[in-house]
Amino acid sequence: MSIAPIPVVVVGVGHLGRHHLRLAATLPGWQCVGAYDSDAARLAEVCASFNVPALTSLDQAVEKGAAAIVATPTTTHCAVASRFLAAGRHVLVEKPIAASVAEAKKLLQTATAHGVVLGVGHVEFYNPAVQAVLAHDPRPRYLEAQRLSPFTRRSLDIDVVLDLMVHDLQIAQALCRSAPVREVRAAGVPVLSDRTDLANVRLEFTDGTVANLTASRVSSERVRKLRIFAIDEYFSIDYAEQSVSAYRLERQGEPRIVAVDVQVAKGEPLAAEHLAFQAACRGVPTPFVDAAAGTAALETATAIVAAIQQR
Repeated sequence: MSIAPIPVVVVGVGHLGRHHLRLAATLPGWQCVGAYDSDAARLAEVCASFNVPALTSLDQAVEKGAAAIVATPTTTHCAVASRFLAAGRHVLVEKPIAASVAEAKKLLQTATAHGVVLGVGHVEFYNPAVQAVLAHDPRPRYLEAQRLSPFTRRSLDIDVVLDLMVHDLQIAQALCRSAPVREVRAAGVPVLSDRTDLANVRLEFTDGTVANLTASRVSSERVRKLRIFAIDEYFSIDYAEQSVSAYRLERQGEPRIVAVDVQVAKGEPLAAEHLAFQAACRGVPTPFVDAAAGTAALETATAIVAAIQQR
């Protein structure tokens, strides 16, 4: 028995939005009924590339879609996503969920009140290497993440914590089973923008786990790695290569360290995110970054920004 595709619209067709539109137009399970962007020329160009109708207003997008993918600037997330949620539409909004914790909680309340799905586009969570490690259910004691990128002019409306580090914050919280953060120590500096471009943070969770995270958008090289030191286990994730190196301590007889073969089925994380959103819309349980997880990541990111400003 075939399942009817979900009518979906994409709002915002900039750098990331055009990739969302590509997937909305080509992935099974979607019926892409249009896209909207305040830049009419850009909208026409991108929609023509994927043979998708260019919608003339946000009202038209709300009317046509049963689900919406919102890839607009962070400062507009709350206003745009609220329109869809209040109309009973499912929404996947890009990360961070909103420009402030108050706005994030408002979105969560609206989604709950209207009984609809609200997901957040923490795409790195859907990296096959991350999912392969989560399937091993590690019990981390110490986490170390590096996310370094060369400078671009994109996402300068937010700092590096909300732009890049928030990916690793969300994954750290997932690994710690949503344990609250009890201590934040952070330092950061602006380099090529008027916001923090380079940041380092030490987090301690209530379960005792410590995380040391570094994010830079002014690096000469691109590095995206996460190391997980767990009880009798070690995992090293290369996000870009979608690979995992893993070892465990065997205590029977003479203690020894042995390699663990972690199988990773490589794929496009953004496509996996779309399929997870589809499943959530249909009520099918699947690993998914919901509004509560997105809000928790934003709360921690906001605490880090405050700690940097206080130095």
